[in-house]
Amino acid sequence: MSSQKRKTLAPQREVGRQRVAELLEAAAEVIQERGFEATTMAEIALRADARIGSLYRFFPSKDAVADALMDHYAAVLAAAYDAVRDQAGRVTPEELADLLIELLVKLHPKARAVTALLDSRTDWTQIRLRFRAQALAGVRVALKANAPGLAEAEADDIAAVVLNNMKTMVGMMRRDAPTTPGAPDQLRLMNRLYLAASLAPARP
Repeated sequence: MSSQKRKTLAPQREVGRQRVAELLEAAAEVIQERGFEATTMAEIALRADARIGSLYRFFPSKDAVADALMDHYAAVLAAAYDAVRDQAGRVTPEELADLLIELLVKLHPKARAVTALLDSRTDWTQIRLRFRAQALAGVRVALKANAPGLAEAEADDIAAVVLNNMKTMVGMMRRDAPTTPGAPDQLRLMNRLYLAASLAPARP
């Protein structure tokens, strides 16, 4: 069976899972530095201090590595939103605002390779939309956990505003968005005030 048709191997033993984690970490580093198109399987294996055969054993192609990286980030994103949801019912709207505004900032080191992947391929628009929908759903669930009386349509609207604030915070941290030394603190304050005003009436 050719490497293009062979499926990615899912390791059953812990040593195999650890090897896959190391290979994906190496792949993320190389893709972040060089971009997806310029990255080679040989470079990934070298960065992971692994034999090229070991890399191909688990990932039959570079596209398979990319798919695994995006699946991994989707799982990381889901776990992060689950953690916020679990706290959302026990905190104030202002505290929830802080948890959300920092979420993508904390995940950014793990997301840089995925960002490079998505930027490199126009045919991954559906994957980009899937991540956006996942993020919106995560924010929305946290809002409803904090304010159970929040109307469904209003929860959707507030989630969209908060997610945009979260992305702006990442942009400020990366210097991709216009910023000043005090601007991130102003954004945090704005987010707190916004959620306090929006969620308080719908809280028990």
